[in-house]
Amino acid sequence: MAGPGYGKRSAPGQRPRTGHDFAHLLPRDAAVAAYIDGLCDGADISVKTLAKTLPYGQCALRTTLNRLQEAGHLRRGSECIATEEALLWVTRTFFSRTWHDDDWWDTFIRGDVPPEQDQERTSQRPTLSRSFILLAALGRHTPTLTLSHTDCVTLEPQITEWFERGATEPEVLHALTEGLPPRIHHPAALLRRRLLDKLPPVREASPTPRIVLRTLECRECRAPGNAHAMPGGLCAPCRGNTPNTPTGPTDAVPDHGVHARMSAVRAGLAPRAERGRR
Repeated sequence: MAGPGYGKRSAPGQRPRTGHDFAHLLPRDAAVAAYIDGLCDGADISVKTLAKTLPYGQCALRTTLNRLQEAGHLRRGSECIATEEALLWVTRTFFSRTWHDDDWWDTFIRGDVPPEQDQERTSQRPTLSRSFILLAALGRHTPTLTLSHTDCVTLEPQITEWFERGATEPEVLHALTEGLPPRIHHPAALLRRRLLDKLPPVREASPTPRIVLRTLECRECRAPGNAHAMPGGLCAPCRGNTPNTPTGPTDAVPDHGVHARMSAVRAGLAPRAERGRR
């Protein structure tokens, strides 16, 4: 996993995974994109880390990540997160298996998702709850606690109540699997009793950090901006386009007139021998 604030962040509005999500990309780019798509959020997708896992060098991977930005699958940026103590800027790398144009990315960094993507995302919500998945997976780690589908459905509300009280998955698993008897004849009955007897008190929920500002960054110079100012993840100067508007004050001397201006200033100065007489 990457350090806090870094690593992969899945963009919203993605279509269900298929076998041809990256068929429009070059073979190497498609392979890298498929690998990143399979990683969980927070996974380190820096060039150095990818080079340790994939059969490509760092230069090749850097080129591939740049092309994924051009193809609309990846954007780098920053988010300003408000906590109770301070405002924190964290680096983000957003990835989407569904390619998006600059208009979509520009809408995304404003904190919105296009309506049609909202509907699509709603239709992709998993049919199995977090509680059901935890119960169904118990038998993989503790075979004596293997449950039937009916058992999972029956115990699901009790697990959900634990989560609503602020319990974490490791805490629930510890309560269900720690100190088991040598032989278990009715795993569902045992788990039902444990969930009832060890039910934790309600915890005060910690405030959720709020994202108050999100920006994208140029993939070359890391300059901040929006998607329209950086098509394909590249700002105007890095694309070779020199801005026509001056960057200095309105009354600033242009570069080609600096020497003439300095000569005029020197000519207006009194000779050093005369300065003491005034």
